[in-house]
Amino acid sequence: MTGPYFFGYGSLVNTATHDYGGARPARLRGWRRAWVHTGLREVAFLSAVPCADSVIDGLIAEVPGADWAALDEREFAYERLPASDRVQHSLGGAPEISVYAVAAEQQNGATDKHPILLSYLDVVLQGYLQVFGEAGLHGFAATTDGWDAPVLNDRAAPRYPRHQPVSAAERKLFDELIDSTGARRIDSGS
Repeated sequence: MTGPYFFGYGSLVNTATHDYGGARPARLRGWRRAWVHTGLREVAFLSAVPCADSVIDGLIAEVPGADWAALDEREFAYERLPASDRVQHSLGGAPEISVYAVAAEQQNGATDKHPILLSYLDVVLQGYLQVFGEAGLHGFAATTDGWDAPVLNDRAAPRYPRHQPVSAAERKLFDELIDSTGARRIDSGS
C-alpha cells in the first residue's frame, strides 16, 4: 500500500530540495499561488489561496508510511489541508493528497522588511523549468499573485536554507521572467 501524497506548488517542485519519492506532475483545481508574509517567518513565501476559476501546476510526491513529521516541520508556517478531490494526477486509484497553505488570517502582505528571497524564488523557478519547461515558468508567473512584493537579491549569500546552484543561463531566464512580472528588486544591503 502506498502512503499519502502532498501537492507541492513552490520549492517542493524542485526535487533537489527533498527526497520524497514518486514525484510526478499534477494540477490543483480551485487554487492559485500568492506571495504572503506571516509573523511565523521573517520573509515572504508562497502560499496556495482558494480561487474557484484557477488551476496551478505542481508535483505530487509520496509521504512514506504517512510520516508527516519532517514535512510538517519543513512547512511549519502552513496548515496541511485535504486536497484529494482537487488534484488531477496520473496515479491509479484515489490516494490521499494534501496541500499546504497559510491560513488566511495569518497572511500579511510582503514588505521591504519581509521580502521574497531571490534564492528561494530561484529554487522554485528552477523546479518549474526542469519539470514544465519555459512554458511552465510563464504559467507559474501567471498563476501567482503578489508580484508587487519586493524581491531581495541574496544570490551572493543565499539565505534560503535549501538554495541550489543556478546556471548563468537559468539566472538570465529567471531574471527576465521576474522583470516581466513588474517585481521590484532590492539589494541585500538595502
